[in-house]
Amino acid sequence: MTKNDILIGSHVSLAGPDFYLGSVQEALSYGATTFMFYTGAPQNTYRKPIEELKIEEGRKLLQENGINEDKIIVHAPYVINGANSTREDLFELSKNVIINELQRTAAFGCSTLVLHPGAHVGQGAEKGIECLAKCLDEIFANDHTNVRIALETMAGKGTEIGVNFEQIKAIIDACHYKDRLGVCLDTCHVHDAGYDVNDVDGLLKQFDEIIGLDKLLVVHINDSKNPRGAKKDRHENIGFGYIGFSTLYKFIHHPLLVNIPKILETPYYNEKPPYKQEIKMLIDGQFDTNWRDNI
Repeated sequence: MTKNDILIGSHVSLAGPDFYLGSVQEALSYGATTFMFYTGAPQNTYRKPIEELKIEEGRKLLQENGINEDKIIVHAPYVINGANSTREDLFELSKNVIINELQRTAAFGCSTLVLHPGAHVGQGAEKGIECLAKCLDEIFANDHTNVRIALETMAGKGTEIGVNFEQIKAIIDACHYKDRLGVCLDTCHVHDAGYDVNDVDGLLKQFDEIIGLDKLLVVHINDSKNPRGAKKDRHENIGFGYIGFSTLYKFIHHPLLVNIPKILETPYYNEKPPYKQEIKMLIDGQFDTNWRDNI
């Protein structure tokens, strides 16, 4: 396997004036072979029209650099919650926003939209799963793209659902459009949820037995600021947290994950992105303890 065969990248910006062209340029500056972006601000539902986002220019640059746009990942905004059975207005908003995001994802030539499953807001995980499955069924019934939704594994804050593989499986099983659903495994989240992330083979075996590795569409590569089982969800730079460099290196190079995009969501350091340094270390297998001093 050559360096160019490793599907690794990070979150990048879709900010103006270059929008998607700028997203691709940013990813290339990090030495990435994939990346993830939001089609607008993650904290709200306002979205610029597709025709203003320099999509064709970005797609052309991807092609020129031999990057498969089918492996580029889009992330849904945070402000929706299809698992909330107590507010019909939020349920409808969540449904409509996700339908729009699926259509926008397809317009970029991408095929995977990462979605946080949401929170049951005190109604119990079973009710939250039932509500989210209903929301997803209504979404897929009204969407005619081929974009799949990757349900993200969560850390267990508050009343989140999707905090273990069994809950993710239950969401998929409850949905009538199972072929449109997959999973985004976040290393920080599953660590904070209590899984032994350092046993990479064991974790993937457990995932395969419960959900199936054929459903794994994305892996978020993040270290964690907190010990295992903390349920905090606070990302740390690669090698500076409780998961550690060697474990995250194993995820990047694991033979079962060769064709799956690996995305860094680690925090900026001194207000600068760490991704060029982190990607290089994870490809080369050499952890530089001093890289943050020179960024």
